[in-house]
Amino acid sequence: MPRKGHIAKREPLADPVYDSTLANKFVNSMMYDGKKSTAQTIFYEAMKKLEAKGGGDDALKLFKKAVENAKPLLEVKTRRVGGANYQVPVEVNADRRTSLAIRWLISYSRGRGEKGMIDKLANELLDAANGRGAAIKKKEDVHRMAEANKAFAHYRW
Repeated sequence: MPRKGHIAKREPLADPVYDSTLANKFVNSMMYDGKKSTAQTIFYEAMKKLEAKGGGDDALKLFKKAVENAKPLLEVKTRRVGGANYQVPVEVNADRRTSLAIRWLISYSRGRGEKGMIDKLANELLDAANGRGAAIKKKEDVHRMAEANKAFAHYRW
């Protein structure tokens, strides 16, 4: 029983096929207008394609590797100090790292040139698992920005 005024953090549910909470988060992030079954269909078909293209590697392993590769360690936050705005590099906490990686993978797979979301998602996940692709480039850009503004790190609070 949670204490009064204490918000209990619920354990996220695992998806039915891979029994993975990460896969469930991914499907929920991909969903439009509450259409979970459509999002699940796209995700599972993309996972099948990923396994076929992944050179015999397990699809879930490739998926986890793709998300892990896309997770940023640092990001910049704008701080206003004495009338000037500074881009201050800060470390990203674990939950935010995962959600940023998922968001980038989904948005960049939607923007790809292939036909159909299944192909787009499968190819973006494969690229991310191999350390290339738009989501990985975004992570590197964020890291580069944080590195460039390292001089303002003392404004962290």
